[in-house]
Amino acid sequence: MSCHHLVRVGLVGHVGRFASTEMIQYARGSRVVCRTSRGLEVGEVLTPISETRAGAADGSLLRRITTEDELLLARITKNKDKAYQACSDLLNERGFAAVLMDVEHLFDGKSLYFYFLGEVTPQLEAVTTELAEMYETKVEFRKFVESMTEGCGPGCGTEEAQGGGCSSGACSTCKAASACSTSSN
Repeated sequence: MSCHHLVRVGLVGHVGRFASTEMIQYARGSRVVCRTSRGLEVGEVLTPISETRAGAADGSLLRRITTEDELLLARITKNKDKAYQACSDLLNERGFAAVLMDVEHLFDGKSLYFYFLGEVTPQLEAVTTELAEMYETKVEFRKFVESMTEGCGPGCGTEEAQGGGCSSGACSTCKAASACSTSSN
């Protein structure tokens, strides 16, 4: 027997199926730590789901947020705000037309996601490489509008698109089309 939940994770609110590693059923609205394909993320339980409706899990629901986690989240938010300001300053300093929408710093502290409106150019990639070195972290950025409106194409995230490999809007086609990454070190 497994215990699955629909959980909303990430800045853009991806909803996925997560299997509780502790076999606990969490109430709607519970803030939890999840392991996703991107790393450790904080999520909000939308609803528990029955095993027959669970399908393949998008990740693991590890535990409810603790007091220590809240302290870590405050620190991550502070670093996220610094990363946003640093990126904004570099964009302005270098005269880039791209608009920085937001920055997401994952709970594991290893990944920063920069969300831009507009085209991601090689020059913009250079800015994120500098930020990766500054924060000693993996930096990934996505074109905000494309990932929000198009995904992998018509029907992205629907059951009809599952035959094409997409069940969550985060299929390999979406990732390849909308993400570029650089790593520090």
